[in-house]
Amino acid sequence: MGFMATKHDPSTVVERQESRLAPPPMYQVLLLNDDFTPMEFVVSVLQKFFGMGREKATQVMLKVHREGRGVCGVYPRDVAATKVEQVCSYSREHQHPLQCVMEEA
Repeated sequence: MGFMATKHDPSTVVERQESRLAPPPMYQVLLLNDDFTPMEFVVSVLQKFFGMGREKATQVMLKVHREGRGVCGVYPRDVAATKVEQVCSYSREHQHPLQCVMEEA
C-alpha cells in the first residue's frame, strides 16, 4: 500500500514539471595558470576559440596569470565541453601545458 500512495502523491508531479521547465545548467569555461605557457599563446587562444578582441583577451590572460584562473565564457554543457576539448587539443599541438576546464556556473 505504501508504494501506491507515493506514486500518486501530487507533490512529486509538481516537482517533475518544475525541473522540466528549468533552464539547462550553464557551464563556465576556465583557463588555469601554469608557469610554462607563453602569455601571447593564451591571448591567441582566447581570440581564436572565444571570439575575444585583443584587449579583452589580454585582460582575461592577466586575470589567469594573477589569480590562477580566468573565465573565458559561459555556455550550455555541450558547447562548453567542445571548447574545452578544442583548447586542450590546440595547446597540446603547440606543446603547451595550458589547462582548460569547465564547471557549473
